[in-house]
Amino acid sequence: VQLVESGGGLVQPGGSLRLSCVASGSIISVVAMAWYRQAPWNQRELVARIVRAGDTNYADSVNGRFTISSDNAQNTVYLHMNSLKPADTAEYYCKGDIVTPFELRSPEEYWGQGTKVTVLS
Repeated sequence: VQLVESGGGLVQPGGSLRLSCVASGSIISVVAMAWYRQAPWNQRELVARIVRAGDTNYADSVNGRFTISSDNAQNTVYLHMNSLKPADTAEYYCKGDIVTPFELRSPEEYWGQGTKVTVLS
């Protein structure tokens, strides 16, 4: 299974970006997908998560500014980021909880390589 993120870049404060993450490979079912971020010298933190049924949750720091959505048929998750702040600067990682033919009992975690978001200060 591979997760590939795209959409990062450089943006002015108050600007917007949309991140995408596509999961591919031997996938039986994607149970949930999430976006995490890690700024230099900080721990990786959960930004937003969406389960297959569509329920979502967000970190307090992004609630109301970011929206997570998914296309289950395409095994794709998006992160729409609005009103970006310099504090949002980080490497953004996609994580999938995915059931594969090799482990049908429970989903396993798969991570992408990350996409960098820089909000100018």
